[in-house]
Amino acid sequence: MKLVLIAAVVGLIVGLLGTPAFIRFLVRRGYGQFIRDDGPTSHHTKRGTPTMGGAVIILATVLGYFAAHAATMTRLTASALLVLFLMGGLGLVGFADDFTKISRQRSLGLTSKQKLLGQAIVAIIFATLALHFPGAGDRTPASTAISFVRDLPIDLFFAGPLIGTALFVIWANLMVSGMSNGVNLTDGLDGLATGASTMVFAAYVLIGIWENNQNCASTLSLKCYDVRDPLDLAVVAAAAMGACFGFLWWNASPAKIFMGDTGSLALGGALAGLAITTRTQLLVVILGGLFVVITMSVVIQVASFKSTGKRVFRMAPLQHHFELLGWQEVTIVIRFWIIAGLFVALGLGIFYAEWVVGGIK
Repeated sequence: MKLVLIAAVVGLIVGLLGTPAFIRFLVRRGYGQFIRDDGPTSHHTKRGTPTMGGAVIILATVLGYFAAHAATMTRLTASALLVLFLMGGLGLVGFADDFTKISRQRSLGLTSKQKLLGQAIVAIIFATLALHFPGAGDRTPASTAISFVRDLPIDLFFAGPLIGTALFVIWANLMVSGMSNGVNLTDGLDGLATGASTMVFAAYVLIGIWENNQNCASTLSLKCYDVRDPLDLAVVAAAAMGACFGFLWWNASPAKIFMGDTGSLALGGALAGLAITTRTQLLVVILGGLFVVITMSVVIQVASFKSTGKRVFRMAPLQHHFELLGWQEVTIVIRFWIIAGLFVALGLGIFYAEWVVGGIK
């Protein structure tokens, strides 16, 4: 528990104190956000707000994790390092997108293909290492079995080691792309994506601690969790949670800084990485239900317009639909936070209920 607390506190302090320093740096360099002309007109007042604040979240998470281990003199683990790699790698993809917007002074950065390619490269490296991390032995950071609250009897290795590995890499890439783009689509109102992400990271702190207490390496219970480094994954989640809390102080309405794609892709990647390494791949769909709903609103809007020429929503993603209905931005954010909290509560309830009823190893 000391590891988790230190990581959360350091992440919070770095996020809280590092963000205003980064804001001053960005202002001096003139790195401000460009606003789409086809978006809600109320957003035009946000033009010039410093962006790329996600760099602070990533730095605070990494410092929180390493500070916790330095303070307790404990070893680093493969699972946690891979999640941090995934977070940082996607953050670099997002940074390339943000910097392109700033340097070319436009609201569009990388093309969709360029962004997806960058996400795919990082996800493929993560997935490959998660199955074959040096020195991992029999218990690798990831499993080829599809998981919900634990591994299900659906193992992608049914097609053989080579094809099974390829299928897992594809599956991991879909998860990483889906979650990172989901957070990216949610990031559009002050504090919305940051607050929602904080709740999901908090859930993974609890999940990691619970899995550590009921781990197959330390108990013979049939309900145990066959997860390699659950406590250290809780440390990463705690550091990210603290970092998001600190950043939210400055990102809350009216935002002094935006996380940009640097932050949204990184946070989504970290959540996907935690889901894969804690063997809760499908549970993250519930825990991050707000991201899923907002992503589906875009899918529905595009599908409807292409097939019928009509729009279901006044504007997608969903939060902008309510803006055009006349809802105040703060009202939308708080109500969406409530929805995000309900999804997290439901996910944790399902996770705990499965253990009470009786899981299998």
